[in-house]
Amino acid sequence: MAGIKDVADKAGLSVATVSRALSGKSNVSAKSRKLALEAAGELGFVPSYHASSLASGRNHNVGLVVPSIHRWYFSSVLEGVSATLLDAGYDLTLYNVGDQPERRQSVLNDFLLRKRLDAVIAVALVLSDDEIQQLLAVHRPIVGIGGTLPGASTIRIDDERLARKATDHLIRLGHTRIAHVTGDAAMNQDFKLPGIRQAGYQQAMHMAGLEIRPEWQTTADFTVHGAYIAARQLLGAAAERPTAVFAASDEMAVGTILAARDFGLQVPRDLSVVGMDGHELGETFGLTTVDQDPRGQGALAARTALRLLGPRSGSDDALAAPEADLEFRTNFVIRTSTAVPPDEPGRRRPST
Repeated sequence: MAGIKDVADKAGLSVATVSRALSGKSNVSAKSRKLALEAAGELGFVPSYHASSLASGRNHNVGLVVPSIHRWYFSSVLEGVSATLLDAGYDLTLYNVGDQPERRQSVLNDFLLRKRLDAVIAVALVLSDDEIQQLLAVHRPIVGIGGTLPGASTIRIDDERLARKATDHLIRLGHTRIAHVTGDAAMNQDFKLPGIRQAGYQQAMHMAGLEIRPEWQTTADFTVHGAYIAARQLLGAAAERPTAVFAASDEMAVGTILAARDFGLQVPRDLSVVGMDGHELGETFGLTTVDQDPRGQGALAARTALRLLGPRSGSDDALAAPEADLEFRTNFVIRTSTAVPPDEPGRRRPST
């Protein structure tokens, strides 16, 4: 069986250069990498990652911790993380911890302390100060997605500002009767996402001097079906219907559109709907939304984790300093689900 020295001899390179080329390190010329890969392929040489990990102190393995994998947002983040790590020659270990604290403790206390992972990407999870210090003590980089983690690199969007912007879009169109579909209590955990987006909606309404009616604020579970049920109650029970709805997620916006159709309401002629996330369904339903590109967030988190790992010298001193807080760029996409409200006496004219 061919060894790395055989590959080096065939490629006309040093063993060190071949090792760097096959391990995916950047300090190798394109020509040398090509020679090493061709020689390894011809000889049928497969690098031993076990031996590499012993030499470097790294396992080529990054852990991704999510609260729920069946949700669209988390699965999209997973796609971005996985593709980036795969391209870099790293394995991914997924931990779907749900709402069970003991599962998260297993990840932090067991797998990390036994150094099975080189870095951790935590999505929409608030880590305690003790948990963060524990990770830093074993010299493992942490990257958080969804909110600030003190002492760790974090990637987030400004949910409150973006929710305010989405609501303000409806106000500028001339809407004054604007409802909000937010997350229920079970969803309002960790980084308090539903509450933050609801606060943005309320701020926009207050700044415009508009009334916030309790009956026009309803809760759902961030799914199409859950929002469909909630929106049917909202649109069917109110003595006076809203002319617009800001939903705290695209899936809930789609559920609202489907509920509106049950009452013979046309979107946007009778009801404007705006969402938030950038779900694939948005284009199908012509949904105006804030596209936060969760795949892009995942890819950036993976690149950040790899950068923090730094040179694979086996020395913990090689770890790079963490970024403080990165706000991910979003895109406000205006489609056909929003328009000026129905022509009614006394209606506010759209602002220019």
